[in-house]
Amino acid sequence: MSFNRRSFLGRAALGAAAVSASRVANLQAAEEPASKSPNEKIGFAIIGVGGRGGEHINEFAGRTDVDMMYLCDADEQQGERRCGEVEKKTGRRPKFVKDFREVLNDPKIHAVSTATPNHWHSLVSILAMQAGKDVYVEKPVSHNVWEGRQAAMWSTKLSRICQCGTQSRSSPSLKEAVAFVREGKLGKIQYAIGTCYKPRPSIGKLDKPLQIPAYIDYDLWCGPAEKRELFRPRLSYDWHWDYNTGNGDMGNQGIHQMDIARWFLGEQQLSPKVMSIGERLGYEDAGDTANTQVVYHDYEKAPLIFETRGLPKKDMNYKEGMDNYRGSTVGVIVQCEQGYVVIPSYSNATAFDNDGKELQSWKGGGNHFVNFLDCVRSRKRENLNADILEGHLSSALCHTGTISHRLGQKMTGEQALEAVKDNERYSDSMTRMAEHLKVNGVNIESPSISVGPWLEMDPTTERFKDNDAANLLLTRPYRAGYVVPECQQG
Repeated sequence: MSFNRRSFLGRAALGAAAVSASRVANLQAAEEPASKSPNEKIGFAIIGVGGRGGEHINEFAGRTDVDMMYLCDADEQQGERRCGEVEKKTGRRPKFVKDFREVLNDPKIHAVSTATPNHWHSLVSILAMQAGKDVYVEKPVSHNVWEGRQAAMWSTKLSRICQCGTQSRSSPSLKEAVAFVREGKLGKIQYAIGTCYKPRPSIGKLDKPLQIPAYIDYDLWCGPAEKRELFRPRLSYDWHWDYNTGNGDMGNQGIHQMDIARWFLGEQQLSPKVMSIGERLGYEDAGDTANTQVVYHDYEKAPLIFETRGLPKKDMNYKEGMDNYRGSTVGVIVQCEQGYVVIPSYSNATAFDNDGKELQSWKGGGNHFVNFLDCVRSRKRENLNADILEGHLSSALCHTGTISHRLGQKMTGEQALEAVKDNERYSDSMTRMAEHLKVNGVNIESPSISVGPWLEMDPTTERFKDNDAANLLLTRPYRAGYVVPECQQG
């Protein structure tokens, strides 16, 4: 889809959204508080209540300052069950609505949270903000780079509170650890490595298309994504491993660690160069996202390297450190001149000198949901711990790595190592990845690993230089009725 066509569709959708939103008191005047007094409850709706949506219910329902009015889900059975859970918890049953867009016309709703599949995140957020609502959106905030930028721009244009669900940002311990490093206590940062070593088994593959139950509105479920027949055994959760709706584990679990790594680096733009090497290895199933991958973001000051490993360890005779790199399994290592910091969770960090002696540690997390509600009342976007812009940048780092991967060519393991032999850090990550695959019995002597190209980006425009194929993957063709509105500058 050409840029001009995309712009036209975006403007068309924007016009339609504006007409609809005019029924909500002229977009509920953006500067008007979502809740009009400190004593008034925040009218709330949760959009997407399976999986992570259940955690949203646990956090928001039953609070004395929240009125849980609606639950929305394309799965009617799941939605009604969750309504029963809220009723049991609060004594009052929220209204169930399949299509969340019906809820946006209710002026009593001040804020929404969304935990839909990734392909809905940006569109839900934008339509809600256009209707005058504040938004808590799960990570990643987008399915692709372009729509994430639009969500961030709409938040600014409409002065809406929009928090990304990267809860590490609310940890006072990690804030202190970030300040410790960025103040130069360990010297200059040399590199940051994010690790997502999280075993993911095969999702299986059907001979015939999956039969979608009648209680699920599959057209609505697909929304902005291409409406396809599915050949995996289950609809829920495994959408993560389909590039049509998900972003693989780098954009699922790994977005948290990508965000922490970027936070330590202090980078507020996308990387000027990115390259991916990896593939879906170890089994053949209905998924198409990489389960084993190394992405290299070549920031000028220090690189951000991201390692994804989805295969389990087959035995205990593996080399020490293979699947727990310097104390990080699902975490981050920030190497500096005079030492390093290991961040193994959302709330803990430990600094060491280069001999491995512990220097300082930080422990304890915060409440990300409460931070959102506080800002809904105060209207101070600057107090958000994970503003939508932060979410966009970290999400987009996952997406640009995926773009390099999808443009790659299959090579042998030896050829993949040869491609990065002059880059010490990339070579080290690839060597350890090859060891991991060997332990899992994966043969990479034949062309089986996708070696992506180095992609150069203009971080200001968030477009790749002289690469039309890569730029096409910055966005997607949107289905009629589910087009992400483009936010015009000014």
